[in-house]
Amino acid sequence: MEIIAIRLPILILGLNGVPGFALFRHFNKLYGSVTVRENVPGIIGIRPIKHPCVFGENVFGVDAEETERLGELFEKFRFGTVIDASGNCALKACECDPARSRLLNYSQGVDAATFAAHYNATLIRISADMVFSGDEKTKPNRPYVETDPKDPIHNYGKHQAEAEDAITAIKPDVVILRVPLPMDYAPGGCAGAIDWITYRFRPGRPATLFTDEYRNPLSGPDLCRTVQYILEHEFPAGIYNCGGPRSVSLYNVGQIVNAVGGYPAELLHGVPRIEGGPMPPRVGDLSINSEKLYKLLPPGFIKPWPVFDWLVPDRFDWHKTFGRNITDKSKMGSDEAITNLLVNGIDVGL
Repeated sequence: MEIIAIRLPILILGLNGVPGFALFRHFNKLYGSVTVRENVPGIIGIRPIKHPCVFGENVFGVDAEETERLGELFEKFRFGTVIDASGNCALKACECDPARSRLLNYSQGVDAATFAAHYNATLIRISADMVFSGDEKTKPNRPYVETDPKDPIHNYGKHQAEAEDAITAIKPDVVILRVPLPMDYAPGGCAGAIDWITYRFRPGRPATLFTDEYRNPLSGPDLCRTVQYILEHEFPAGIYNCGGPRSVSLYNVGQIVNAVGGYPAELLHGVPRIEGGPMPPRVGDLSINSEKLYKLLPPGFIKPWPVFDWLVPDRFDWHKTFGRNITDKSKMGSDEAITNLLVNGIDVGL
């Protein structure tokens, strides 16, 4: 593929979530000091008004319903690139308030796509694996591929699925990435998988995670590098599964965070999702095949999560003993170890 220059300025929506926050930090390091033209910075981020955890001269508070305000920003800055990581994956909240779920997971993205089309901006949309259900009765006998029928079972997945169709119709040259669990941090400290689990463990509260819900996590840095690569090349439009090559259960994720963070093992509980009750509906095996994307990236560009095979649990009580004898907290048993091993994939020399 031909290498091209990224079109500045860049707009990133969804700074309150894990993907948006990671992408904003990544591109802010690259272009935060760039002035495209008078009073136009190289990158601008959007967050909800009542979410002040991300701030700066190039960060604006714009709520999802403020279509006119979003249009004013497009008119003022004339964005060359839009990375839409808007949405809200709080499943129970989305079930309780379908209108709000549609606003956050559909309408804001459609508005961004409409403006991106009007101003001829490059568009990348961050979607989700939850456009599928993982239902054992209906899923293929293999990981999902992009062309499998969508069958979401809750409002979040439904509205993300509808947004994929609407955005593609508005902006046919869009690249849509179906991202499962991005392993990184969100501002505020309780939105992502790692955030929520450590948020429970730190004060000694238990965390119950499902043994039969499977996902293909990828690290925040790998997601950011992938988006940058797409923007720097003449990348084919379309929908791409964008997960790591390793499928793990939510309980496995809890085991890994529990052991690497050095939290009390008894705080982690693993149960089948049927014990989670009917609200919100729970997906099953959402393992996805991302080979369509991998074939367009350099070999090994998206790594497994966790990166190292020795960090993959091989039994139900693995976390009770793994790493418990290591005294160097930078390597095991601390927030620093979680960041090194589980976000950045650094070999700490164990």
